[in-house]
Amino acid sequence: MADETGPEPTQEKKKGGKKGLIIGIMGALLAGGGGFYASYEGLILGPDAAASEHGAESDFPPLPEIAFVALEPMVVSLGGSANARFLRFSAQLDVTPESKEAVVMVLPRIVDVLNTYLRAVSEDELGKPAGLERLRAQMLRRIQVVTEKGQVRDLLITEFVLG
Repeated sequence: MADETGPEPTQEKKKGGKKGLIIGIMGALLAGGGGFYASYEGLILGPDAAASEHGAESDFPPLPEIAFVALEPMVVSLGGSANARFLRFSAQLDVTPESKEAVVMVLPRIVDVLNTYLRAVSEDELGKPAGLERLRAQMLRRIQVVTEKGQVRDLLITEFVLG
């Protein structure tokens, strides 16, 4: 009789485990579906979040009109004492759309200013981790001096390779 009572509880545990697993899965599916519905309809995040997802106006201001002027890729020699022999550099200028033509007309001056500055920079400054940001700020300032006030908003470096 002891043998008959032993196997029966294990069979009941297996049945109960499957039943619990099924109930758990159903509960997770219902909770997930309810959460999705509530967030989609804006019940959780509020009516503003739901309105923005359904095509209403955004709280963000519209992006300003932009225009870019590409600088020709430049190769600058770094001098005889430098380990690297040259710097390959290219960039884009972020300009106001109405000043794009005026900036294009002074591109030779911009290239001259950048060449002169980059030739004067030491290789140690080029190799520093924060050096690129400092160089970018210095170059942008020099470009803004050559162009009229407010024409060039930013300098975007697209290539900076020491070789």
